[in-house]
Amino acid sequence: MRDSAYIALGSNVGDRLAYLARARAAIGAIAGCRVVASSTIEETAPLGPVPQGPFLNQMLAVETTLSPRDLLRELQEIEAGAGRARDVRWGPRTLDLDIVTFDNQTVNETDLRVPHPEIPNRDFWQRELAELRERG
Repeated sequence: MRDSAYIALGSNVGDRLAYLARARAAIGAIAGCRVVASSTIEETAPLGPVPQGPFLNQMLAVETTLSPRDLLRELQEIEAGAGRARDVRWGPRTLDLDIVTFDNQTVNETDLRVPHPEIPNRDFWQRELAELRERG
């Protein structure tokens, strides 16, 4: 059975466009995943208390046979391959990949919450979700 997931991509270090492009390709190459649509890329101000440069953000609509946990594991491997460092919470990052929603599934674990609890606080995610959902 295929589920639909929405994955947020963000980058604010280095060649931000290239990191997003590599992430799109890598997500599309995950066994059991197919990218069906991508939102417009937009630049946003960083969130949180750490001074840093602006982000490029984009969202993907993906069909997948993976569980939310397995999808998260794959996304974290893609982040690691892009040199993602997790040393400063809310800090700058080469690549940030978040599962925003996953069909009608809810996950409430220490390191995985779906739907993502920050949706109400990220207007750019709301715009990107609306854009993708309009495309059907």
